[in-house]
Amino acid sequence: EPRDRGLGMVFQSHALFPHKTVAQNIEFGLRMKKVPPEERTRQVREVAEMVRLTHLLDKMPAQCSGGESQRVALARTLVTHPSTFLLDEPLSSLDAKLRRELRAECDRLHQVLKRTFIFVTHDQEEAMTLADRIVVMRNGVIEQMGSPMEIYSNPVNSFVADFFGSPSMNLLAGEVVHESGKSRFRCNSGRFQLGLPERYNGLPPGPITLGIRPEHVNAVPAGNGGTSDMELPVRLVEPLGKDTLLYFDLGTERPFVTVSEGITLAELDAGARLNLTLARDKICLFGKDGHRIRSGA
Repeated sequence: EPRDRGLGMVFQSHALFPHKTVAQNIEFGLRMKKVPPEERTRQVREVAEMVRLTHLLDKMPAQCSGGESQRVALARTLVTHPSTFLLDEPLSSLDAKLRRELRAECDRLHQVLKRTFIFVTHDQEEAMTLADRIVVMRNGVIEQMGSPMEIYSNPVNSFVADFFGSPSMNLLAGEVVHESGKSRFRCNSGRFQLGLPERYNGLPPGPITLGIRPEHVNAVPAGNGGTSDMELPVRLVEPLGKDTLLYFDLGTERPFVTVSEGITLAELDAGARLNLTLARDKICLFGKDGHRIRSGA
């Protein structure tokens, strides 16, 4: 087994030599290192089997699909046995189906090779599904580090909360007001008020942003009885099969979105009125600086 060597890089553009075959592209790094021809051939075939490219070794890059070309670029890096892989948005030029397939392939290789993969992406779904640990950056500054579920469930600021999740977290600008010794949230649009959990009772009055994930809002047809936080007409219904997205107008910059499991609400017409209830324990509050507020103490 060759000794681990440095950093292996895979880029968004495959950067394959168009005049060389797939096999010649893969072996290029070995040729530069003066590896004997017999050993080059053995290693190329070994890596080609690993990324399922054996049937393409005699083809030219122009004869390969986008997904196959990305596999060639990955194989060209694998064959040099780096100790760490840097993948710089390697899947962004592929269509959705190919991205899912190559994402699974990268995950499989990570488990097989048991080496460090640094994966740069703007696709939060890729980050959530592939990463053991995520580093969220903005303008070159680290905003938060943690496991995918830590980042998703406990964002440290409104930027991370908004960036992670599809659809994004609902963020409502408003203010904290006090009534009978308890803290309440009042939306700036004037269409929504909400009693806050007890941990926020000591929160001083002032501007604040309330965040709630779409899946943490329960939506049921109005008139079914029971209490709710607000009653609103549906602006848009998006059936996705396993889930249904519902859009509401709260007079804010972006529509308020909920996710309902299944197709129960998929046949609703625009204008149908629904009762919405927010899960109190899932509410996030963010201050004027965008940082998360944990309690009113």
